[in-house]
Parts: sequence; structure tokens; C-alpha cells
Amino acid sequence: MLLDTTFLINLLRGKDPQVLKRAKELDEHLESKGVASITIMELWRGAMQSLYQETEKRKVNELLSSLFQYPFQELEAKKSGEIEAELIKNGTMIDLEDIMIAGVAKVHHEPILTRNKKHFSKVHGLHVETY
Repeated sequence: MLLDTTFLINLLRGKDPQVLKRAKELDEHLESKGVASITIMELWRGAMQSLYQETEKRKVNELLSSLFQYPFQELEAKKSGEIEAELIKNGTMIDLEDIMIAGVAKVHHEPILTRNKKHFSKVHGLHVETY
């Protein structure tokens, strides 16, 4: 399972009962939990913009240490380019970061867990789960 930025931000905040319940279910079912390197960039950017930068960086690092990390390399970049070209052709563009995360998910045959189903559902053949 590839965890999207929205899920991880809500998990870090620790206030959303749906997120906490879904995280517990993932743990109980021993599902693999991964994160795309693009998501790491998004989380780190948020931590760096925080008034509590050191605390937020520590929380992000602790979270990342418990997740498998998927890199964004040549195969993922090519798949993301294919996805972006299809979205442009169909007039259904989404954020570049989401395209890149979808590319990682498709290359590694992983479903995405996100609250942003509206964006990710535009990517043909991508399995999207929500909470």
C-alpha cells in the first residue's frame, strides 16, 4: 500500500479518527506500507515551513523510519510522463506531484491510500483506496 501525503499528514496530526482507524487496520492486517520519495519531499517541505520546524522534522523522520520508501527513478519518471501525457490529452490534469506519486504506484503495482480520490481516480488503471 502506497500512503499518500494527505493520509500521512492527517496521521501526523493524530486527530482524524478515520485515519487512526485505517492506520490501525493496516497494522493489524500486516499490510506493507510504503511512501514515494515525492511524498517525502512534500512532508519535508511542510515541516520546513512550520513554526515548530525541529519538532515537525523529528515527527516526519520517525514516521518515515516505519515505512518502505519507493524511489523516483527512471522507470517511475517514464511512467509519470506517460500518465501526464494521457491526462493532458484527456483534459484532466492533476498536480504534478500526484502524477509522480501515481507513476511510482503503477510501476510497483501498489494501490494508493488517499483522501484525494478526485485526483488519483483520473489516472487510468490506478487502484485507489480512501478512508
